Formats: sequence, structure tokens, C-alpha cells
Amino acid sequence: MLIAGEPSGDHLGAELVRALRVAPRMLAQPFPPRFIGAGGPHMQAAGVNLSLDLTEHAVFGISDVLRQYRKFRTIFNQLLRRAQTEQPDAVILIDFSGFNRRFARALKNRIRARRNVFRNWDPKLIYYVSPQVWASRESRADSLAKDIDLLLSIFPFEKEWYHNRIPTLRVHYIGHPMIDRFAPMPTATRPSSPPTTKLPPLVLLLPGSRQRELDSHLPVLLEAAALIRSHTTIRVRVILPNDRLTERARERMALSGNMEIQTGGLRESLAAADLAIASSGTVTMECAFFRVPTVVIYKTSRFTYEIGRRIIRVKSIAMPNIIAGKTIYPERIQHAATAANIAADALTLLENPERTRQVREQLAKVIASLGTGGASHRGAEAILDLWNLHTRADSPNRT
Repeated sequence: MLIAGEPSGDHLGAELVRALRVAPRMLAQPFPPRFIGAGGPHMQAAGVNLSLDLTEHAVFGISDVLRQYRKFRTIFNQLLRRAQTEQPDAVILIDFSGFNRRFARALKNRIRARRNVFRNWDPKLIYYVSPQVWASRESRADSLAKDIDLLLSIFPFEKEWYHNRIPTLRVHYIGHPMIDRFAPMPTATRPSSPPTTKLPPLVLLLPGSRQRELDSHLPVLLEAAALIRSHTTIRVRVILPNDRLTERARERMALSGNMEIQTGGLRESLAAADLAIASSGTVTMECAFFRVPTVVIYKTSRFTYEIGRRIIRVKSIAMPNIIAGKTIYPERIQHAATAANIAADALTLLENPERTRQVREQLAKVIASLGTGGASHRGAEAILDLWNLHTRADSPNRT
């Protein structure tokens, strides 16, 4: 059983399912594995029998969660019932921290409460992509250790952090699946500075993968792009992950002038981009992979922001900055995320070739720290090691 609630997790889940299907120990089984759960179109295409498309319900900030509490409670209970009915051997929780941490706790509590000689279902619980407990509320790591059998980490510093705090928690660093996902693109030969070309620089606007992110970020991104255009000639392209968000963006861009808008095709656009202005999240690492200088923004409700400001302990929110331990990408958060500030940061990068070269060199080091490809296959092997599939298959008591 897999549960992913956001588009990035949907990608991760699909890649992991494909890796599990072709793992030698899985191929040696007399029957192929079955996959159930909740996710999105990529997991469905990989053969996961979905109870629902959970990515359609992705939320933005604490206030959004509170407004949709009843809906999420219904989904939560629906998935708990399916887990208890079908009794999967493994439950893989992919990112989506607020939902999945609570799901792990609820499932473990029900299993413990009902365990006896006739009820011995004991699935392995795997969490894929560490919740960012190292950034805020470190005590949440203790509850993870109580409920999770294996944590698959995609960032190199996380394993040591958990070892120092909770050495009993099994953490396996597998590397970042993005390395495989984008490996065919020619990033290694990208020049350290933009080539001389007749085309104006290409600026990507990446407002986010949730509707409320789009509603919050797109207006200020469009205004910033207009300010940049008042100083220099650029091409502007807005990229959204699905048609539903693209149509919503088209409605808001009707009077925004000559700007492209497209669904998907992010990696091809990043490979050609000179600059990105992006919502904080997974996409900042994708920008880093393609060595694209980026201005990172984030705007949320005042309620969510005030809570976050009090509990977040890291100095940066963009993962490339966190990995590097310094500011590579300028960050404009909440009140600082004005069109004027964003445009000023963007122009500094567009008009300063030396600064652009330095940024790309620093991003190359960040990506090099993530290791080589094969993350999904390493994750699959770690799950099978935990599950001890080979031993179970040889056991005469296996049901």
C-alpha cells in the first residue's frame, strides 16, 4: 500500500513501484506483487490500484488544512479501512507529512490494540522522504521512531541527524530520484554563462503545484515579470503540472501580455532556461539540477506564516540553500515577496554574468552531493531487506 498526496510524491511513488516490480527478489516470486493505495496519475499508470486521486486534494498551509478537515478525515478513515481489509505486507508513506505521520500512528495503534494469536497482521511501515523534523519541532522524530520501521532519506545530511538524535530509528539514505529522472538531459555540457544568442533570456515562472499556491503566487510573479520587462527584454513561460491549474492560470493571465503558458515539460524548459522564479518546494531542487539561477518565493496565509515563523529553526527554506549551508538562491518570503523585490533579485542575476557563473558552480556542488543515480532501486532493495521477502517466500508457514 502506498499513499502520496502531492504531485512530487506521485512521481516518487510511481518510480518506486516500477523499481519494486523489477527487483530480482520480487521477480523470483511465484506471483507478481499487487499495489494499492492513494496517489495520482503517475502511480495509477505504474499499476497502483488507487482508492482516489489524493493529489487533487493537496493543501497549502495550516489554514487550508483546517478548512478541509472533514474531507481529509473522511479520506483518512477510508484508507485506514482499506488497509485493515486488504492487510498489505508493507505500507509506504510518501512525503505528505501532516497526513502520513498521523496515518502511521493510527494504523500502528489499531494493529497493536487488536493483535492476538488469531490477529497477527503486522505490516512493515516505510516512510519515503523524511518529514522535515530537522527544520522544526524536532520532537516529532520521536513519534516517527515509534511507528516507522524504515525511513528512506533522499538528502545526505538527514541520516547523521537521525543517528545523533534517535539511533534506534532505521534510516537508509538512497540518494535523490531526480538524478535518474533527469539524467538523460545534457546538464554536464551546459555552459557556465549564457551563450550569445539572438533570443532574449528565458525566464520561467513556477508558481507551485497546488491551487492555493497558484492563487497566492501567480499575481506577484506576473507583476514581477512585467517589472523585469520594463528594464530588459525577456521571454516568459509559466509552467503548471496539470491541465486544471493551467486553465485556472489562463483565466488570471488574460491581460498579462505576451507570455507562454504550458502544462508539463518542466525539464525541457529548465534545460533551456536562463532564470526561474519559483515557489519553495521540490521544484527548487529541479532548478538546481539544471543549474538554473532562481529566485525562491513563498506566500501563505498570515495564520500559517505566524505559526511557521515561531517553529521553523533553519535559516533557509530552499533546499539547495540548506544543503549548501549558505544562500545560493535569494529567498523572498511572505511580506518580502513583493514584485519589486523579486524583480530586483532577478535583474541582478540576469545582468551579472559573473554572479550567474558563481551560482551555477555552487549548484553543481549541491547536486554532486546527492550521489549517483539508482535511488528508486536502492529504495526498493531497502524495503525488501526490511520485509525479508526471500525468507518469507521460503517459509512453509507463509500465507
